Amino acid sequence: MSGMLDSGTRLTADSGMSVEVCDLLGAGGQGEVYRVRTPAGDQALKWYYPICATPAQEDIVRQLVDRGLDDDRFLWPRDFVSDHRGGFGYVMDIRPDRFKGLPMLFRRQLQTSIRALLKACLYTVEAYQALHSRGIAYRDISWGNIFFDPATGEVLVCDNDNAVVEGDSTGISGTMEFMAPELVRGEPGVSPGTQSDLHSLSVLLFMLLMNHHPLKGKRELEIRCLDEAAERKLYGKQPLFVFDPLDRSNAPDPVEHPTVLATWAVAPPSLRELFIKNFTTGLHDPAARVRESQWRDTLRAVLDAVVDCAHCGKQNMTEPLSTTPVACWSCRSTLVLPPRLVLTTPPPHTEHHILLHRTSRVQAHHLAPEPARHDYGDATLVALLTEHPQRPGKFGLANRSGSSWTGTRADGSTQEIAPGQTVPLRSGLELDFGDARAVVRAK
Repeated sequence: MSGMLDSGTRLTADSGMSVEVCDLLGAGGQGEVYRVRTPAGDQALKWYYPICATPAQEDIVRQLVDRGLDDDRFLWPRDFVSDHRGGFGYVMDIRPDRFKGLPMLFRRQLQTSIRALLKACLYTVEAYQALHSRGIAYRDISWGNIFFDPATGEVLVCDNDNAVVEGDSTGISGTMEFMAPELVRGEPGVSPGTQSDLHSLSVLLFMLLMNHHPLKGKRELEIRCLDEAAERKLYGKQPLFVFDPLDRSNAPDPVEHPTVLATWAVAPPSLRELFIKNFTTGLHDPAARVRESQWRDTLRAVLDAVVDCAHCGKQNMTEPLSTTPVACWSCRSTLVLPPRLVLTTPPPHTEHHILLHRTSRVQAHHLAPEPARHDYGDATLVALLTEHPQRPGKFGLANRSGSSWTGTRADGSTQEIAPGQTVPLRSGLELDFGDARAVVRAK
């Protein structure tokens, strides 16, 4: 093993837990990560390079350990570890293999889907929203600190040792490509915080969905040497959105940037509007940046409105409340919009629209007006669209919850749908889930 720590090295955490170094897992800009053996099982140890093992960084890590964060979306520092030579690090959980780095996605080395990407965006927004709600600014949101499961869209936020209490000016300011313009410019009195996090988050969302940076257009192509001075101009002094509706001087080049032109063209208008707001007004006015709640509501609505093309089977994003079919991005056939389930939550009443494709699901968060967290996993499944075993093309909604529903047909007749039972899907069918209600509409 080649690294700062030898295999077999024994250390003791502040809690008294014994830590034995096993092997090197990887290295980054601040330090190395090792697999370690502890009484609680195998965990990971981040160990800082001497140049990064500053008193300020030690103070940040100790505060994060003391604060704690019981959230499975974060590999949070759990215990502080040091040695007699002044070196230090922290213990965290090991990242499961199913979580992959975003560079693999951007290089098209991963097989994923539009639904999984939208879930990854939604889960990422909620993860940082949870952090901000605790008064913590992450300060280094970028493609290098988020890992996701390409099958489910679940995310894992790593490298949490730069997060600080809002207002604390110690530590790093972020990665240049993701930093808010005011930080890149180095404006007096400006420090990284939740407002600059909102810019970084929007850049990350744009890259996830468009596979391109929002400020890299024709202007970047004109730069002969992309040095630090050029980057400061591109991201800080003269930032310009590639799809700025009032200034096309930084628009994508059709030859060099065909991917972002194609992905932007098929993005729903409600999603494009948020990106335009954030990368026009929001570039110059931090207070005008899109909030996490706005991203959350729009991403959820778009996710529930994804349509499978009847001709080629490809997934397509559609505008959530639109009843006008558009062309499939892949085969250009006109999409067939399926029936939709319109759910009305308890007060404050909110409508959720779910287009009913073959694998549609109703989750617990669909029945809540302000869900604390969205989860499309099996543990929160309420209802599942199923095809009749003897009558292909006929579908029903199966009750996967723990309580009975009341169904009212268009003719006024009612039936009880017990857990495990299925109600045939017909236009006009009304369902009473208890606190929430729903109706099936043809479009």
